[in-house]
Amino acid sequence: MNIKRLIRKSVRTLEPYKAKEIVCKVKLDANESPYGYPSLLKEAMKVKTNRYPDPEGKALKREASKRWKVPARNILLSNGSDELIYYLVTAFGGPVLYPTPTFSMYGIISNALGEKTIPVPLTDDFDIDIKKTEAKIKRYRPHLIFLSSPNNPTGNCFSEDKLLKILEISPAVVVIDEAYQPFSEKNHLPLLKKYRNLAIMRTLSKIGFASLRVGFLISNPEITEVVNRVRLPFNVNSLSQTVATEVFRNYDNIEKDIERLKRERDRLYQRLRHLKGIEVFPSEANFILFRTKGARTLHRRLLKEGVLIRDITSQIKDCLRVTVGTEEENEIFIATLAKLLK
Repeated sequence: MNIKRLIRKSVRTLEPYKAKEIVCKVKLDANESPYGYPSLLKEAMKVKTNRYPDPEGKALKREASKRWKVPARNILLSNGSDELIYYLVTAFGGPVLYPTPTFSMYGIISNALGEKTIPVPLTDDFDIDIKKTEAKIKRYRPHLIFLSSPNNPTGNCFSEDKLLKILEISPAVVVIDEAYQPFSEKNHLPLLKKYRNLAIMRTLSKIGFASLRVGFLISNPEITEVVNRVRLPFNVNSLSQTVATEVFRNYDNIEKDIERLKRERDRLYQRLRHLKGIEVFPSEANFILFRTKGARTLHRRLLKEGVLIRDITSQIKDCLRVTVGTEEENEIFIATLAKLLK
């Protein structure tokens, strides 16, 4: 039996998303929140483990609807944002356009499903190159456009006028991925009333609930209904639904930690600015991108010292990405980095 002969052509050369678990003293590589909320697990203990979860997630949608001030019927739940990307590409097909560098799963999932991908390089300041993007839209007429804003791994939000331009000229479903929106001042939910081709993705993963794997698609019912056709049944388990519902009911307390993390991000940014040999980029996310010579070697040396950050050199030359941690974690990172740069 020749297994290779049976593999779909689109999968034969595909590289999987690499999410390695590396034991270290200070873990600042995965854009996770340093704050956890075990007190919110109390309600999860009441879950009937012998019953399937609510297939529609009605209670969770109600709470999200209140928080975001959008109708519950406009919200679709998923097992993380990755699953939403998979559903969107499955439902609408390609070509699929996105700027680069950005979240790699847009390309990985599109390629896995055999759809044509159209990566468009960002400008030197990590903004959308609107002329090139407009030309690609006219030439390829993509079915889907993914725009991560704030963008991972660059940390910045794209210019608002360029986002609006794409929404106005494109016949595609334009998906704004707001995974890092809680750390930014930008909010594109109000645009849903004007643009019927707009869909917004959000998640709880970056604000202390990465283990839940809960994602949200927010759009008009015409789009959510189509995506719902390909959604797997019971895709969000009862435990995650229950805890996520409690997240929205206790969001004011969680928001205090989000603000604390933003202050810590700004402090870390200033510390990095004052290190010789470091070029640091402004961030509206919960991580910071910086450039330095010998980045890959520096990444390995940091890990030997017990500090794990993310090597981004394959996407952006000489660049590393550090997640904002607690004040203590950030101080260990800065002290170790400063020592290694001498």
